[in-house]
Amino acid sequence: MPTISDVAKLSGLSKATVSRVINNHPYIAKEKRERVEKAMKELGYVPNPSARRLRGSLTSTIGVIVPRIVNPFFSYLVNAIEQAAFKNNYQVLIFQSNENKDKEIYFLNLLKNRQVDGIVMTSIENDWDVIEPYTQYGPIVLCNEYLNKSNVPMVRLDQVKGAYIGTKHLIDKGHTKIAYCTGGLFAEDGKDKDRNKGYQQALEEAGLTLNPNWIFINKHTTEDGKKVMKQMMAMNDKPTAIFTGSDEIAAGVIIEAKEHGLKVPEDIAVIGFDDQPAAEMMEPKLTTIRQPINDLGEKSVEQLISLMNHKEAAVENVELPVELLVRDST
Repeated sequence: MPTISDVAKLSGLSKATVSRVINNHPYIAKEKRERVEKAMKELGYVPNPSARRLRGSLTSTIGVIVPRIVNPFFSYLVNAIEQAAFKNNYQVLIFQSNENKDKEIYFLNLLKNRQVDGIVMTSIENDWDVIEPYTQYGPIVLCNEYLNKSNVPMVRLDQVKGAYIGTKHLIDKGHTKIAYCTGGLFAEDGKDKDRNKGYQQALEEAGLTLNPNWIFINKHTTEDGKKVMKQMMAMNDKPTAIFTGSDEIAAGVIIEAKEHGLKVPEDIAVIGFDDQPAAEMMEPKLTTIRQPINDLGEKSVEQLISLMNHKEAAVENVELPVELLVRDST
């Protein structure tokens, strides 16, 4: 039975080129495509994706793990990753972990079983010592994530600065009672630890004490934002401003504030994070931290392809800048 190597030999082209023709990738010269198709016809070669995977051949496929694709930040990030991958003749498989550790392991096993060539992790649910063994089966790049212990490329944003400049902006506006939404506990390797650090740094510089009652953990959605606003309304000592973890949460806070007859920013100032398109469409327009999502996706694909082509490539950590966009919600 003829193999892809036989096709490559007869056509005079590389196995990678033959694989891309078989997978119908763009940007293959017409002359090369015709040579591969001719060789396949002469040999009677019929591609078998399952067999190719079992033999450990390239699938020309990148896996991307996201927590929730319905979160606009991750939708735009996946879009940037897919476009960058497509330009390099790779297709993308999207996996949604829903912040579930078991689902994350299930997806990582696709790398072990050679069903994807590499994985971009835009979030992490398991401890690194659980994930690390999977790097022996293929490259993993952390995107939008940072772990001190990891030995893989990381492409991330300056989250410390993002939370710092957002919180400082509220302080400069005269606020001393500033609530804060975060994805995880204030722990060394906890979720959002860099943002937590930036928030604390801004408070400490202003001589303000962190109030545990104003810290809201594991908040991610618009509904979470509504619940946070309800909790603040029930407090005797209410915050006058809130720094949220995303534009989604900020939207929920603003919606619920209006339900209670509050004015933004007069009664409660609100800052988001991400600068999603909806931020400018809110009423009032949302002050937020802009993240360069396209650069984040492109750099992650660049790092992954470098590792796939050169297994001994140096581990590179890329940090991208963020900026404060002041609008009407503060």
